[in-house]
Amino acid sequence: MAMIPGWLSIDERCVGPALQDAVEKMDGTGGEAVVNFSAVWRLDPTALRAMEEFVGVADEKGVKVVLRGVSVDVYKVLKLTKLASRFSFSS
Repeated sequence: MAMIPGWLSIDERCVGPALQDAVEKMDGTGGEAVVNFSAVWRLDPTALRAMEEFVGVADEKGVKVVLRGVSVDVYKVLKLTKLASRFSFSS
């Protein structure tokens, strides 16, 4: 299973680097990667690009990405940028 060790918790200031690090840890055998977004209240364009790249690599490797604790504002941004459908969400 391609589980990122423990829960990957994302801080609003380092969304891009944290997701790039997570990409390197995916082993490509399917499974699920759970990313805790409870500390993220907004996404800048760099973070959105990193999320798009992250979910793209996950799709290629057969890994389902679950975002946990996403705020309503972050969800709206993901919806507007058409990225929401590429993730699963958990509260």
